[in-house]
Amino acid sequence: MKSNAPIILALDFPDIQSTQEMIEKTSHVISIYKLGLEFYLAQGKNGIAQINRSFPDIDIFLDLKLHDIPNTVAGACSSVAELKPRFLTVHASGGAEMVSAAVAASPGTSITAVTVLTSLNTDELSKLGLPHQTQTLALAMAKRAVEAGATSIVCSPQEVGLLRKELSSNIALITPGVRPKGASHDDQSRVMTPREAMDAGSNYVVIGRPITKASDPGIAAAEIASSLE
Repeated sequence: MKSNAPIILALDFPDIQSTQEMIEKTSHVISIYKLGLEFYLAQGKNGIAQINRSFPDIDIFLDLKLHDIPNTVAGACSSVAELKPRFLTVHASGGAEMVSAAVAASPGTSITAVTVLTSLNTDELSKLGLPHQTQTLALAMAKRAVEAGATSIVCSPQEVGLLRKELSSNIALITPGVRPKGASHDDQSRVMTPREAMDAGSNYVVIGRPITKASDPGIAAAEIASSLE
């Protein structure tokens, strides 16, 4: 039976053994796991398929953050469609045509548009020549992506409240940059606790190192899940 905990565990390992061990330690609590570029570039489609075979009851959040011309993104989505990830990320900044191409090439998968990376702060956005009001920028990106067919959005917990008010309740809001109280922020600039993010309107929180680096990941996952009940 799948856990109902609204946690997506980020598995930032390049090897299959470490990835499988972490799933085994936490799958009594967590049912959605994020596999990103570190794993995908090391193990490829075969690695994802092996995880699917080993753990048929979990869902995969395939975090590739695709960003290219529409035709190339469509081809990339088609190449991983057989893996049947529950979520597949693309950059909202690629534009509506790119997002639409991803949606068309990904039947059965929720195309998940990433708005403003949680590692970016207002100073960096300003230096890049982008609007430094992250809420304004994230909302504009999210609305455009949803219009193009995206059914889930990744945003900072500091933007999630606004997006929840402005977007349909059918759109899943997924928030990285979440840290339990007292945990290190690591490389995240805009953070909240898991409970604060959920209260603000998030459907799922993405958590990595506070669980994967804990002395007992299973207990750490259970404690966070309990705080969200």
